[in-house]
Amino acid sequence: MYSKLPEKRYKHTLTFLQKHLPAPAVILDLGVRNPFSEIMEKNGYTVYNTNGEDLDVLPQIVKEYKVDAVTAFEIFEHLLAPFNVLRAIEATKIITTVPLKLWFANAYRSKTDMWDRHYHEFEDWQYDWLLEKSGWRIVATEKWTSPVRKLGIRPILRNYVPRYYAVYAEKEIEK
Repeated sequence: MYSKLPEKRYKHTLTFLQKHLPAPAVILDLGVRNPFSEIMEKNGYTVYNTNGEDLDVLPQIVKEYKVDAVTAFEIFEHLLAPFNVLRAIEATKIITTVPLKLWFANAYRSKTDMWDRHYHEFEDWQYDWLLEKSGWRIVATEKWTSPVRKLGIRPILRNYVPRYYAVYAEKEIEK
């Protein structure tokens, strides 16, 4: 169906999601509908997506959804102020993934799409701090690599250096 999907990343992400939030569950997936939204639905989840709103400008958009959990898969690195969205979430569970900062590669920036850029590429401790400071308690984390089929030192390093960081966190809602 989707011949160029990042299969390894999606497999790891789905396994992490299922471990910490078994289906059926109702999810707000930050970002526009995407192939992973469909994968979640095929695995028993009800998924709502945001509609491409600028979450830096409209973080309160997340309050419009009553869901079991929020997911944000490779979203927060695109925001200038992910803290604001994280604080606005009213669900008590969040499952996120972010690309980790790689010491041997520059932050990602598309040359053709001005929105497809990483403002942040986190080290794991920085992302943990962001979540904790915004009111979340980290329950579980996992990292995985992102090998590429190219020649060179950086492609070899991608086989061993983790690229993605997944976090499951919870928070108590203030009453």
